Amino acid sequence: MTSLATRTVDYGALHEFRYAIRRFLSFSEHAARDGGVDPQQHQLLLAIKALGGDQGLTVGEAADRLMLRHHSMVELVDRAIRNELVTRHRDEHDRRVVRLQLSEHGEALLHELTEHHMRELRNAGPALVKALQSVLTTGHAPE
Repeated sequence: MTSLATRTVDYGALHEFRYAIRRFLSFSEHAARDGGVDPQQHQLLLAIKALGGDQGLTVGEAADRLMLRHHSMVELVDRAIRNELVTRHRDEHDRRVVRLQLSEHGEALLHELTEHHMRELRNAGPALVKALQSVLTTGHAPE
């Protein structure tokens, strides 16, 4: 392990990178709420769309991707079902496995949120990339 005294640490670059990420995450949270869902529901919709394929995403896979415990994921899924964003069904081959798919309403909402996010990324993306490049080229996080 290298001591901090012998390494150059660019705390400013690291701060700017974290700030750029936080700005985007704040935008994302507000966009979700403005769309009528909480940010975790938006993340759930995105995970199902991105990873679910034809069969749907399992509750366990969704919990892993959202970094939630199983029981917290089940509560989130129950809320998403009540909001008519997601459907739940048993796996055809293994009845113990529960799979999630987007409802028509969930698909439409995700499409709308994604359009907003892509516009924001086109605007904020260059600053985020610049901040990351600065951290990677000049700033070394302490080991």
